[in-house]
Amino acid sequence: MKKLNPIKDINPQASQSARKLVEALGEAGGFTAKKVAVGLEIFEAMIKHTGCVKFLSFTADICATGTRGAIIHLVKNKLVDVIITTCGTLDHDISRSAGPYFHGDFRLDDAELHKTGFHRLGNILINQEKHGPAIEDFVRPILDELFRSGVKNISTRDLCWKLGEKLKDDTILYWAWKNKIPVFVPGITDGAVGSQLWQFSQNPPRDFAGPTASFSQNHDFKVDVLADEKEIAKIIFEAKTAGALMLGGGISKHHVIWWNQFRDGLDYAVQISTAPEWDGSLSGAQTREAISWGKLKAKAKHVTIEGDVTIILPLIVAALSERL
Repeated sequence: MKKLNPIKDINPQASQSARKLVEALGEAGGFTAKKVAVGLEIFEAMIKHTGCVKFLSFTADICATGTRGAIIHLVKNKLVDVIITTCGTLDHDISRSAGPYFHGDFRLDDAELHKTGFHRLGNILINQEKHGPAIEDFVRPILDELFRSGVKNISTRDLCWKLGEKLKDDTILYWAWKNKIPVFVPGITDGAVGSQLWQFSQNPPRDFAGPTASFSQNHDFKVDVLADEKEIAKIIFEAKTAGALMLGGGISKHHVIWWNQFRDGLDYAVQISTAPEWDGSLSGAQTREAISWGKLKAKAKHVTIEGDVTIILPLIVAALSERL
């Protein structure tokens, strides 16, 4: 048996920084707490591994919370190389630029909220006018501009960069555009921005002066998801080493591990998820399950941290910032 390490009590007075606290969690050994410390070690290792392509996947709900700031920090400081997310991330980035989201409660009366003009996302309140209508007002002129300039086919990567170019520097998309970090959205039609893409394809651009009927026949604006896949394939096949920080599950997580099977699996993986393993869902599947599919190398450094991303990610990012 290898040498055993003793459990150490946390000293709250000594743990006065995020780095010291997370390191203390590792020494304390408390179930999920230790996994947070292990996740920090693995994430730091993939960042310091020269030439390692670092994937970041996450679900959109996180971007409705202040934890979006931790994601912005990673993108702004080029600590990740590729982002795969859902359409709702674009929605929230645009919507929060139009106006603030508010603290609410899980137990509020949803029928009353609907009457008074609010959407509820968990315990967060979103002004209806600052969501759907504001997203339309922001996206539609950009689509008009693209179409008039001759762009009739666009990848989600190029669309995200175009949106980011027009957004403020307190958004994920702005820093992805600024740092030329590709953002891929495989489920692009599943959200408000996706709805605008569909509506745009059904109608002529605003202020179009020509005959609508004849114009509609040529109105072939399309989102080219296969162009995204070609770009991801290029990244995958050129990567000598690859790692992933996966926040939540769903299509974002699966797109990362699916593509990495074609390079014999990820070398590093950190997953944070509240989903249970026993229901067979991808969101709850532990990183070790991916080894059986060839999506994670058998000798990869990996951990699944069971818990709320909005608590765990800020801790890891804050501690990482101190250590780097």
